Amino acid sequence: MAVVNADRGYYEAMLVENETDASEIPFPPYCPERRIPLVGAQVRIGRRSSSQNSVPEIDLREAPEDPGVSKTHAVLLYRPDRGWVLVDPGSLNRTCLNGSIEPIPLNVEIPVGDGDRVHVGAWTTITLRRGEAT
Repeated sequence: MAVVNADRGYYEAMLVENETDASEIPFPPYCPERRIPLVGAQVRIGRRSSSQNSVPEIDLREAPEDPGVSKTHAVLLYRPDRGWVLVDPGSLNRTCLNGSIEPIPLNVEIPVGDGDRVHVGAWTTITLRRGEAT
């Protein structure tokens, strides 16, 4: 299960890191938690694109849309021998893990599991949970 939230702590850390004023990219006043099952061998994280007829499994274009998320920002891949791995295929704003502001390397499989937090865009944190129902 992927639990998607707007994360004020990550947002504030990214403002400092990128020397951005909060008025340029305001934190959303309301962003309900979403739970998305991890189904299949590939779960794309990004924003849907009408022109490319592409809808990622974890679509961050839903309101409030995170302006820092690429169309295909990151991908969770299921490896039968290792479980889930996270890959950033080349997002513009990079992908971080577990509170770090250091991005993961591009196109490298990073093992992830229960409790890991994937940070993308300006404020989005996706927490991985094992065995939770929707």
